[in-house]
Amino acid sequence: MSHDDDLSRETWLSEAQLAKCTRADVDPFPSPIPTQVVSNGEWLPMPQTHEQQRIEARTNELAERAAKKLGMSRRKFMATTGGMAATFLAMNDVFGGFFNISRDALFESEAFAADGPPADLFIFDDQLHMIRQSHLAENRALRALAQGYPGAAEFTSNVFNPPLGSPPGTAPLLDELALNGNLDASGGLWRNWNPALLGDPMDFEIFHLVAFIKSLYFDSQMTVGLLSNITGFLPVFVSGEEPKNVNDARSIEVLTADQTAGVRDFVNQLAGSQRLYAHGLLYPGTANLFEIQRQIDHNKPDAWKGYCVSLAAKQVTDPAGAPMKQWRLDDEQVMYPTFELIKKHQVILRNERPAFGNICVHKGFAPPPHNAAHDNPENGNPEDLPKAARDWPTFNFIIYHSCIRPVLFYNPVPLSNLLSPNPRLREGVPDIEWTTRFAQVSRNLNNVYAEVGSTFASTIITFPTVWAHIVGQLLQNMGSHRIVFGSDSLWYGSPQWQYEAFWRFQIPEELQHKWGYPAISEADKRNILGLNSARLYHVSSTIPKKFGKIPADFESRIPAALKTLLEFPGFASDNISKIKQRYLAEGGTPDHTRRGWIRTFV
Repeated sequence: MSHDDDLSRETWLSEAQLAKCTRADVDPFPSPIPTQVVSNGEWLPMPQTHEQQRIEARTNELAERAAKKLGMSRRKFMATTGGMAATFLAMNDVFGGFFNISRDALFESEAFAADGPPADLFIFDDQLHMIRQSHLAENRALRALAQGYPGAAEFTSNVFNPPLGSPPGTAPLLDELALNGNLDASGGLWRNWNPALLGDPMDFEIFHLVAFIKSLYFDSQMTVGLLSNITGFLPVFVSGEEPKNVNDARSIEVLTADQTAGVRDFVNQLAGSQRLYAHGLLYPGTANLFEIQRQIDHNKPDAWKGYCVSLAAKQVTDPAGAPMKQWRLDDEQVMYPTFELIKKHQVILRNERPAFGNICVHKGFAPPPHNAAHDNPENGNPEDLPKAARDWPTFNFIIYHSCIRPVLFYNPVPLSNLLSPNPRLREGVPDIEWTTRFAQVSRNLNNVYAEVGSTFASTIITFPTVWAHIVGQLLQNMGSHRIVFGSDSLWYGSPQWQYEAFWRFQIPEELQHKWGYPAISEADKRNILGLNSARLYHVSSTIPKKFGKIPADFESRIPAALKTLLEFPGFASDNISKIKQRYLAEGGTPDHTRRGWIRTFV
């Protein structure tokens, strides 16, 4: 493999992790909804299990029969609503009755729609992502995870799944699908999460502007969205020199604050209404106040997004050559000067930007090690919330991912605890590391909200019992009025499959009775999927038809100024864009093989 072809250099994973992987391009028939997890490169998903094989076989059986009745190929059938219905039905057969779906939905789109999201459902998706045009490969592994059975000839092993029994002495991986099955019996092939991705090439445009607009405004029911972004440097996940200031960090950002605002303005101009909101990037510390003020003046952010775990904080008293640091919300020296500046403008801009005091914070999916020494707010635990929430009562603290600490999809310890007959409890319910603590700590903090981006997507398909505990505890402690929905798309393609799964999901009565979790009403679902965020962002109407449509010819309307801002080839001067231009000029064509990772056979 040549240096230029080494796409491992464009991941967040080490060479040692890459060495544990194998290619996954051999499946002849992926199902439309995933039962195995896709990762953004921050964590290793679990291998396919024996019970997941059962779901696959049952899905195939249902699809084969229905396709013959309807006179179409099985692959064509799986791309219809009937294919999604087959997978929901198969999961109910294996897991139990988590999803509302009728047998008639196999054959009739009307029957499928009857139990699905209603046409008048207002959806505010509060966590959306895209990347600047000059970046070509970030988070392709997340897309591979959602697409299922992608092929990646440039990788020889699965970066996401550690070998069974590694390190030595590790107990066999347990999950609700195969407590005693052969985890590698199927070869660890990935399942499809999002049926819209079937056969879709993973080219270099999958996370760029055109795909963003098409996937959200044409291929899903989303009414309004919030375009988010990531402060530059996440320890463990990003290699290279640590940033010393915001200018260093900006080159690492997958989407800058300026670009986020530019996309927002373009989409809203197309629609003639506010269909997209934009985050400002939260760089705390006295040395970064100029950047917060610059964004306020130049970008007019609707709200703020920060990562405690990211190296993003800098003080004027720090040496100029010192790298930026992780931070916590209740640090009076580092964080509070930033809050004071935001609060000042929250008052000034209360009519123009009423959501200006929404402080969205990534907490969870913490990098290893997951030991006691790293159980702190800087890495993402919720202990900084009580003081910060009480000290800044005019702010809303929206905690992304609901603080979930280890990624449950590959870490056996928290999953085993949830499924144990005698689980470790915290205040009477099974302890989900950091999330249970977050829900209980936030019980009486009325300006703290739980956000479920990726936490939902990565558990609902493979581990619905895990999601039942997560949402049950959030409802139990915070009520449905303080939970907001994000899909974390485009990492997983169009979010429609998530809206479908969320609307159809119900906490089983057994778990409700055993742990005191409430049932999820239609009103709860409407609150979580959109009405809560509508209130937080002061959306004037929650009637979907009141919002302007995006014109079908939107791509031809992208102005040169936005192409320059987003670093389109031919418009940008950065090195990556120049490389891409040279690649295309030399006759390069996109590789239409679907990329991805699978567990190595043991």
